[in-house]
Amino acid sequence: MPERQWQKSSFSGGSTNGECVEVAAGLDGRIRLRESDAPDTVLAADRAAWSAFLKAVKAES
Repeated sequence: MPERQWQKSSFSGGSTNGECVEVAAGLDGRIRLRESDAPDTVLAADRAAWSAFLKAVKAES
């Protein structure tokens, strides 16, 4: 199985002390989310849930 390509959130800034949120797309179409200081804990959401999450976060900012 190919390794996921994790991307650091732009909201994490230039943090180098392990305080980054990372996202990756899975082969099954689900979006994965993790904190860089706890990479073994991964949340997964389908695209509809991910879209709703992003909409809610943007509404708060």
